[in-house]
Formats: sequence, C-alpha cells, structure tokens
Amino acid sequence: MAPVRRLVLDVLKPHDPNVREFTQRVAGTDTVEAVSTSLIELDQEVQNVEVTIEGEALEYGAIETTIETLGGSIHSVDNVACGTHVPSEEPRQRRR
Repeated sequence: MAPVRRLVLDVLKPHDPNVREFTQRVAGTDTVEAVSTSLIELDQEVQNVEVTIEGEALEYGAIETTIETLGGSIHSVDNVACGTHVPSEEPRQRRR
C-alpha cells in the first residue's frame, strides 16, 4: 500500500491549547514532519481549524490520538496524498 504523505483534517478543538501550541504538539507526533493549522471559525467555546499534516508515511491513528489528547475531534478528512511524493497543491474551493 502506498504511504500517506499529506492529510488535511477538519478539526474542532477547544481554545486551550491555543493554535500555536496545538500545532506544535501535533508536529511532535511520530511520523509527522510538518504541520500547518488555519483558523476557520471561532466560537465562544471551540475553534474549527484546518490542519495540514505532511510526512514520509503518516500514521493516522497516532495523529488522531494526539488530537484527541489535546481535546480535539476530527470532523472529516478533507484531502489525502499518497505515493512516492506529494503532488503539487491545486487551489481548492472551500465548502461553505
């Protein structure tokens, strides 16, 4: 099976930890090489964020466990890249 090299996740997380700390903690997960987090929506109690994760062979279960440990939950997997390299990113139309 081809290794997963990029995941884009729609995540609901509490305000604490903040986006910077959340991103750093996810980046510390085994198999993760890089993480980018974008705030999509802010509520009084939670934040909806898009998390882009890259690595040579990502382990979804370990990433999910880290996010859950931080109080977050994965709502959806919005993009997956597999294979010998990461394909170039095409502009996406965001669902509303």
